[in-house]
Amino acid sequence: MTGSDHLLWWRGRRGDRPRHERWTEIGEEAFQEDERRITGRHHLPGRVPDWADDLFRVARAAFIADKYVRRAGVRDRWTRRIGLAVPVTEHERWQSAAARTHVATLLQILTGDIWNVDFRPLAGHYIEEAMVSREDPRASEVALFSGGLDSLSWAATRSRADDPRPLLLVMFREIGMLRLQQRVYKAVERLGGHRPVMLLPMSQTPAGDGSGLRLETSSRTRGLLYAAGAIRAAAAHGVGIVHIPENGQLALNPPLTPARSAACSTRSVHPRTLGSLNALVTAVADAGSPVQVVNPLAQLTKGEVCKAGRDAGLAPSDLESTLSCGKPPARRSGGPPIANCGVCFPCLVRRSGLLHANGTDATRYEALPWADDLPLDRSTDWRALQRWLFGRYTLTDVLTDTPLPPDMDPAVAFDLIRRGREELARLLRVADAAEAADAA
Repeated sequence: MTGSDHLLWWRGRRGDRPRHERWTEIGEEAFQEDERRITGRHHLPGRVPDWADDLFRVARAAFIADKYVRRAGVRDRWTRRIGLAVPVTEHERWQSAAARTHVATLLQILTGDIWNVDFRPLAGHYIEEAMVSREDPRASEVALFSGGLDSLSWAATRSRADDPRPLLLVMFREIGMLRLQQRVYKAVERLGGHRPVMLLPMSQTPAGDGSGLRLETSSRTRGLLYAAGAIRAAAAHGVGIVHIPENGQLALNPPLTPARSAACSTRSVHPRTLGSLNALVTAVADAGSPVQVVNPLAQLTKGEVCKAGRDAGLAPSDLESTLSCGKPPARRSGGPPIANCGVCFPCLVRRSGLLHANGTDATRYEALPWADDLPLDRSTDWRALQRWLFGRYTLTDVLTDTPLPPDMDPAVAFDLIRRGREELARLLRVADAAEAADAA
């Protein structure tokens, strides 16, 4: 892997060792959880196809590489050159030019890094049999469920569908947020629809690399790991579509400043990302039975998603109980037990969406973005949002950040962002009203 500054070797079985000492070995021990808890295999109704297990292994390896290689250690403090070697069962498929191109493209879109991924045959291949029960029906629909507002709204909507077969929600545990996620899931159960709803819990907490240093704080490949886990579950259930619910406003995630362009903002559910992931799955999956990922909320703003949740029977308090924050205070050392900080960009979009749907937002936040006593470093997103809303936003801006896939109309994307800007502009009026009240 000439040109790669960091080489990581995902360990196989039976003495599978790197070619030379420059490689850093990684494997199952790189995660804190027990292997069963990570994979959720014991909850699946049937065998996972080899290609789906391969995809999950590649996603896990990329996630650990993303966490172990710190951006602070490279010249521009962002762009890394990572070499990754992963063992796969379907070696010929993964070694094809199409698969290798799709993997490199997908990882570069997500992280902004230069990746060189090599595949080798998986030695000592072992399949843990699923614990199949006749009483456990196979799902007809699979969706990711994060405990966030978008995934709650979609789960609530689909739980009311006229389908006797279960809806399977795949939930990856968020550090320090498991109880919140479980409470949000209960909101779906309380709707009492006739359709059965099943929950597949999975985990993905990285362990330290032995250096004693903090792991890389950006996690651009986390969304790929979640998607691969859901694809794997769908393949075991015989479901051909995985829904990854994310409002189109944040899926496109237009940068508020030039410094946030491309992978400097999260692109895990961007239309181009999903297009690359689907192309990869098509290249490596069994003929005639690939699983495709779809964002069912791609044409909706945050406010429109909130309204859809209300239409599905959710109460305002259900929506307000969700997690939207990019940096939850509860995860900080000594931070308050609060899920949403209230000042990061995802929280600002959340505020605007709840105001649009409910006319009010009773979420308990850590801080107000327009508060006079807010530290300067914590008001960065609020100031950037104000400048972005006061500036012009054109069709050219839609196209110059991250290219859209060929099948997406740029005019549709532009109209979506326009509607989202109108929702966000309501926050400016709330801030003005608060300032006037303080002055009075």
